[in-house]
Amino acid sequence: MKKFFAVAALAAGVALSGNVLAHGAKAKHGGIVQSAGDLSFELVAKDGATTIYVDDHGRDLPTAGATGSLTVLKGTQKSELPLEAGGNNTLTVKGDHKLSPGSKAVAAITFANKKTVSVRFSIK
Repeated sequence: MKKFFAVAALAAGVALSGNVLAHGAKAKHGGIVQSAGDLSFELVAKDGATTIYVDDHGRDLPTAGATGSLTVLKGTQKSELPLEAGGNNTLTVKGDHKLSPGSKAVAAITFANKKTVSVRFSIK
């Protein structure tokens, strides 16, 4: 029983520290990393461009043929932006936009094999 409480206390400490990473994934491109299913997604917003990098256990996951949308919520405002397959393992947002601190973003992605994944990000 003591072992159970020790493990629970350790898990709670790690969770509260804010150092929990999606499947151990670290940001490779300076963005926000989240996981969904067995995949890691990194949302990068730089210079008015937004890109999502897709990673499968440390390997780039090809996004050819993938489509989707990025829904951005800021207070009562909601905008839906189309995602298109970019280079090797990326999806890019088309159109004029800016992700501002405090907003939330939800990416809904359908891969070429018809697998659908939804992943949420909090913009800080």
